[in-house]
Amino acid sequence: MDAVANRAESPAIGHIHAVRGAVVDVRYDVPDLPAINTALVVDWDHPDPLVLEVHSHLDLRTLRAVAFQATAGLARGVPVRTTGAPVCVPVGDAVLGRLVDVIGTVRDLGPSLPDDVPRRSIHASPPLLKSQSAATEVFETGIKVIDLLTPMAQGGRAAMFGGAGVGKTVLVMELIHAMVEKYKGISVFAGIGERSREGHELLTEMQGSGVLERTVLVYGQMNEPPGARWRAPLTALTIAEYFRDRKHQNVLLLMDNVFRFVQAGAEVSSLLGRLPSRVGYQPTLATEVAGLQERIASVAGASVTAIQAVYVPADDFTDPAVTTISSHMDCVVVLSRALASEGFYPAIDPLASSSMLLDPLVVGKAHYEIAEEAREVLARFKDLQDIISLLGVEELGAADKLIVRRARRLQRFLSQPFQVTEAFTGTPGASVSRADTLAGCRAILDGEADDWAESSLYMIGTLEDARSKEMAARSEEAAR
Repeated sequence: MDAVANRAESPAIGHIHAVRGAVVDVRYDVPDLPAINTALVVDWDHPDPLVLEVHSHLDLRTLRAVAFQATAGLARGVPVRTTGAPVCVPVGDAVLGRLVDVIGTVRDLGPSLPDDVPRRSIHASPPLLKSQSAATEVFETGIKVIDLLTPMAQGGRAAMFGGAGVGKTVLVMELIHAMVEKYKGISVFAGIGERSREGHELLTEMQGSGVLERTVLVYGQMNEPPGARWRAPLTALTIAEYFRDRKHQNVLLLMDNVFRFVQAGAEVSSLLGRLPSRVGYQPTLATEVAGLQERIASVAGASVTAIQAVYVPADDFTDPAVTTISSHMDCVVVLSRALASEGFYPAIDPLASSSMLLDPLVVGKAHYEIAEEAREVLARFKDLQDIISLLGVEELGAADKLIVRRARRLQRFLSQPFQVTEAFTGTPGASVSRADTLAGCRAILDGEADDWAESSLYMIGTLEDARSKEMAARSEEAAR
């Protein structure tokens, strides 16, 4: 079994005492129990290994462990040996371009990893505060609405919150494309509770686009036990930390979906017999989320930048899991179902989203002023929508009519075609630099596009693309 290092057997051999789904009790003949988080290997007759992780000591001779694989067919009395160490996963250049599971076993039907591949424990402490560097360098994404209103930090933590079907996964996949092409760094993707179809699609697309060789895929899929989904982000983070600490390379860590990590922890917690906390979540919710998020940090010369998708159950942004995760973020991107239903993609709510980097000392005075003016115009437009729906635009004053005209054009300019959706929409994807985004927004706010058709600004890249579209439409109309 290649996923666990340091196989020095303990003199004490345990035996399976009880099985409750993904939680297993192991009993020892002598009071010599392995430490918490130690990996155990079950010596059963199945071809695939069964790895357990010690979670608690019930008494002097019995421990309770969480299984990382299915326990179907596991019987009482089956021997269990300890490895004497936590789960250790392969790291380094050997795992680039590969798809691995929670214990580091390759699952892409490719060759096995070499025996001398370095390994690291999935449990580690975050870097000391004095060795961490502040995340103040803007991380350009090429996505207009993000770069304008919610700039991301290199070495920071950004999260995209949204309900089902509003475009979280598409946004994450577009960011993978943009980052790998622009920054030429290492990407680590953690698929937590992903559907098998999504994992296969991502692997196939990365192979076709040529970015897989700089990427590591770590999956704890939806059909796997909660223990695998619970620890998959730690495996991905361990691989990212190795490139940061040993190779001194910048790493982009993408997680889809962090809510499934919390959900898996809640399943494990209930199987362990703990009393639930608010809304049925585990009582250790804040500790588990903090343990994951605090390890995402920058040190001198290298950074781990995390972009995380977070499912919002029933579009309830007051859910305890959502509020706990958001408290650790530098940048919060909120996806709106209302905008998605109107056809604005990416469906990012410009008023609910926020970023700590939107500060004149970080992004510059010009960027800050354009972003604030854009927010004011969009906020005023939102306030006027009830009046417009009841009485119509014609009942507004001249100043408000002008705001509505510019807000509608700005809203359409902030929509954008993606490379990952090109095959479905037929529209070529566009990546827009921050300078072009700011120039386009400034022109719209100054009234340059007041006489243009709104459709000319919809789903385009730069303002020059919109100008070309407008000119073509006018020529076509004049020719009729």
